Amino acid sequence: MSINLEEQARALIRADNFIDGQWVAAASGRRFAVTDPATGKLIADVADSGPADAGAAADAAAKALPAWRAKLPKERAAVLHRWHALIVEQQDALGALISLEQGKPLAEGRGEVAYGASYVAWFADEATRIYGDVIPQQQRGKRMSAIKEPIGVVAAITPWNFPLAMIARKIAPALAAGCTVVAKPAEDTPLTAIALVMLAHEAGVPDGVLNLISASRESAAETVGEWLADGRVRKITFTGSTPVGKHLARESAGTLKKLSLELGGNAPFIVFDDADLDAAVTGLLAAKFRNGGQTCVCPNRIYVQRGVYERFSALLSAKVAELQVGPASDPASQIGPMINARAVDKIARHVEDAVANGALVLTGGKRLTELGPHYYAPTVLGNATPDMMLCCEETFGPVAPLFPFDTEQEAVDAANDTPFGLASYFYSQDVRRIDRVSRALEAGIVGINEGALASEAAPFGGVKESGYGREGSKYGLDDYLSIKYLCQGGLE
Repeated sequence: MSINLEEQARALIRADNFIDGQWVAAASGRRFAVTDPATGKLIADVADSGPADAGAAADAAAKALPAWRAKLPKERAAVLHRWHALIVEQQDALGALISLEQGKPLAEGRGEVAYGASYVAWFADEATRIYGDVIPQQQRGKRMSAIKEPIGVVAAITPWNFPLAMIARKIAPALAAGCTVVAKPAEDTPLTAIALVMLAHEAGVPDGVLNLISASRESAAETVGEWLADGRVRKITFTGSTPVGKHLARESAGTLKKLSLELGGNAPFIVFDDADLDAAVTGLLAAKFRNGGQTCVCPNRIYVQRGVYERFSALLSAKVAELQVGPASDPASQIGPMINARAVDKIARHVEDAVANGALVLTGGKRLTELGPHYYAPTVLGNATPDMMLCCEETFGPVAPLFPFDTEQEAVDAANDTPFGLASYFYSQDVRRIDRVSRALEAGIVGINEGALASEAAPFGGVKESGYGREGSKYGLDDYLSIKYLCQGGLE
């Protein structure tokens, strides 16, 4: 029985910018189309913003900052708790909206709502735990202390693959810290973010504290450029590709903004010969095929020790071949469409290159054009090698290439042989190996006998060219705060 996603989501669909508590069209009057990746059907024409709209949002955020930062932490926390309650109340509709514009199965859409809401609840509580320090006295007659203050106006720029969770885990800590926000979601999936802001306004977030504008791919750089040049915007928080992250870092240097950058990944997944293979297959399925492989922490390179390579390949291929592919409107679907034609073309290019260089297709390896233009079969490739494109480029799709290896050091060296360092995974039952390998892997996040890593209580972020800063956990608030040192003399 199919589900009418659009009917479930319709009440939450808005198509304009939200600036200073008002729904407004783009100053230019331009709009762009948001479509269902499963069918290509138009969902809505939304505001195509430009620099004037970005400037108006920054004006509103700067004006609202003094009053919002002056609120007691428990007052900000109360607003965030109300926002959390509204998100949970609208879980089904928000999940349907995510599935409609992003394509992921409805169960995953609902799961993303719960995941994003968990960050709002977490930072509502953290708002009341922003502590400073009294510094031990160094000189008679002087008292020294350090306090934490909101950094100011924050610009949040988010990707399409988790249209609710990514923006929630940026807005929630910013508001908890006492900052005001200007936000721009990805052009492929703006509707969920707009709905989230609508619920925040209903929860009592004051006018101007949270502002959101949408922009097409053609307008985005110029629009965001307004914030990069604006000295009132003191922080950029961005999730997306490494090239765009580097651009933001360069262009914001003129005003020395603070940046949090959660960028690309090329995650390794290592299966040692002492691993529980059934558990490793289950963990890989969860890590690799969530959202059709379209996540930044998806394993991109699966290294399997030669002694268990054949058995693991067979177990994994059998499970992947059973995955059900289809639109989110079909409750049986486990893998939905890719986000757009460019994504499918890249996946096909990587698989074709791998096969041309000696990889074996163990299952999948083809477009599913009978379902629509944006579908690709869940794929397992055997005998992958380092000279294949998929070894050094993030595929961002449902493709699991298997690389055989012999020694522990060989696997660690291969895992670290990348400019990226977001997530790494490995499976082993040897406690000494677990200690060695977890220390040796160059990544901000390491999954040890576990494929599902995300939690609002854990710090999420990478090293090397996967960026810097952390989201979630007690550390996630620090990126929205500055430390002020107070020295009081004349006390004797």
